[in-house]
Amino acid sequence: MILALNIISTIRIPENNDWVIFILLGCCFLYLFMIISLQRDATIREFLLQSFEDSSNQILSWMIVSLVYCISLSVLVSQYIPFVPKIVAEKQIFGYQLNKMGFTMLSVFLFYFGRMILSYLFYQSIADSRKWPLFYFAATKFYFVVSLILMALIIVHYYFGINKAEVFPYYVLGFCCVFAFKNMFYLFHPQKVFPSEWFYKILYICTLQFVPLLALWKLLFF
Repeated sequence: MILALNIISTIRIPENNDWVIFILLGCCFLYLFMIISLQRDATIREFLLQSFEDSSNQILSWMIVSLVYCISLSVLVSQYIPFVPKIVAEKQIFGYQLNKMGFTMLSVFLFYFGRMILSYLFYQSIADSRKWPLFYFAATKFYFVVSLILMALIIVHYYFGINKAEVFPYYVLGFCCVFAFKNMFYLFHPQKVFPSEWFYKILYICTLQFVPLLALWKLLFF
């Protein structure tokens, strides 16, 4: 009996990660549609280097990149969510409850959608609305590259048998570096996507970049 229990305890049921492949294929399909149709058969290099004046379908491209980025981030981060809050887990929609993946994706989408609305209102409130299209144009290129990196990390994370607990600090460090680089990218972008006044730049970084990210971190991990 004891031997049987020991054998059972050592048996590891393999995870079924087919859903990850389907999500990644969907994301790749969206990017192929964007590059071939919306960007007129541009290469990735041409898409990243094109100027604001030469670009086409900017809003649609921005929406697709934002969607792929949020989905990719949710797939990676959801593995580290300790639990779904009780107030969320108790809610049912057509008899279905949110699991960790669903809760993470909902949180990430609401976070970035809310920040997008607040960013738009911020540019309107400082009478610098002409820079708003330049801002989301630059953000599209940045998050496109980050989403490709995330998709590569997802493949490694789910299919290469890495120790998820050991790599978590490296993920955190990586996201901190991406956050810092993103603001440097915006600050020194040749098209000056940030507000002209230095105090508006600091206000935006603190109130609409740093603080909301801390709020999302607390929501997901505490």
